[in-house]
Amino acid sequence: MINNKLFEKEGPIFMGSNKTNMDLNIGIFGVNYDGTTSYKSGTRFGPNAIRMASQSLETYCPILNKDLNELGYLDFGSLSIDLTNTESVINKVNYATKHIIDKNLKPLLFGGEHSITTGVVQALIKKYPDLILLQLDAHADLRDSYLNNKFSHACTMKRCFEILPKQTIFQIGIRSGTKDEFDFMRNKTQLIKFEEKKDIKLLNEKLSNFKSSPIYLTVDLDWFDPSLVPGTGTPEPGGYFWKDFESILKILNQYKLIGADIVELSPELDSSGVSSIVAAKVARSLIMTLDNL
Repeated sequence: MINNKLFEKEGPIFMGSNKTNMDLNIGIFGVNYDGTTSYKSGTRFGPNAIRMASQSLETYCPILNKDLNELGYLDFGSLSIDLTNTESVINKVNYATKHIIDKNLKPLLFGGEHSITTGVVQALIKKYPDLILLQLDAHADLRDSYLNNKFSHACTMKRCFEILPKQTIFQIGIRSGTKDEFDFMRNKTQLIKFEEKKDIKLLNEKLSNFKSSPIYLTVDLDWFDPSLVPGTGTPEPGGYFWKDFESILKILNQYKLIGADIVELSPELDSSGVSSIVAAKVARSLIMTLDNL
């Protein structure tokens, strides 16, 4: 189905993804890259940690009332990449994502650091020029350049904004960034502070204007509070919890989610393993949401 030379097949796979008797809807791949990490490194170990932790989960989700055993998804492994060049990694992600969507599969990526999102968006806008981007994150990631690298994980949303034809991004729960970044978000009315009772309604109202538009979701795990997910390279106090994520999922299940990524898990920073379990549960939920249409 897909050029297997793109992917390294060794190592664990996401639970249940070795099924061969299901019609496939979702293609999973990992990107073991943390070359622009600006605080603590280790996100290159994230994809396999998500896969390993997935073995601890039940296949059934009572919130979404879905079971992974009834869904068609396949983990193709992790992308073969050049660890010395961020732009080449992004280009390879673009290439691999194109292969996934050309086979009518929805991409779900396990990172790795947040820079990989740019490559996915580059591929998706060719098929979906009206693409809408949703970002769950602690950080704005809107710098034009960071440490002389325009493709740093700190610049991801700026690069995505530049290439999105409709330049429509909703940034949910951002609580860290420069003054220029916050001014940019406010001027573009793309910042949703996310105080659940008020801003869940606001998110739904904003998305209601794009009922038929394709949506891509990028989940930086530092969106969650570090008391829940300490295993990330740049933890930020004042974050969110699983119930907050569930409330967003309930909304997204009403819309056209066509792809997603989970980034910035640094499993070795959390000896308890809870961060990896949360990331795996995010992955399970996103598989179920992506299978919605």
